Amino acid sequence: MEAYLGQIQLFPYTYAPYGWLPCEGQILQINQNQALFALLGTTFGGNGSTTFGLPDLRNANPLNATSQMKYYIATMGIFPQRP
Repeated sequence: MEAYLGQIQLFPYTYAPYGWLPCEGQILQINQNQALFALLGTTFGGNGSTTFGLPDLRNANPLNATSQMKYYIATMGIFPQRP
């Protein structure tokens, strides 16, 4: 099953799976991630003309601080249809 672009999911990995980035508040270039920018906009930062930000979920671990679980966002996948 392919992920939806922009889907946020919890994984028990210390590395990002292919097509996913950790949700750590990074600033990304719009020209390299146009579809993801179309969904997120500048909700999580960036200037909106050349950059945008990802959500920062580093402290949102549902278990405890020693767990290896992290939230990741899909940077590739199916573009979700709007109703």
